[in-house]
Amino acid sequence: MATHLKAGDKAPAFSGLDQDGNKISLADFKGQKVVLYFYPADDTPVCTVQSCNLRDNFGLLKQHGYQVIGISP
Repeated sequence: MATHLKAGDKAPAFSGLDQDGNKISLADFKGQKVVLYFYPADDTPVCTVQSCNLRDNFGLLKQHGYQVIGISP
């Protein structure tokens, strides 16, 4: 069953593998500011405006203490 969240809601616990095959979980970032970025799959068309905005502001997000996690099936 899908969980529907609103902006500002706490995300449910989850885990998966990072780009290097290492296990990663949301709990690893407890107490940190996190941006979860969901996209359909690598090397596929995705909403260009949002992706470019995230790319263009990545440094600013990091500068303000945010961790950015990209999630794809």
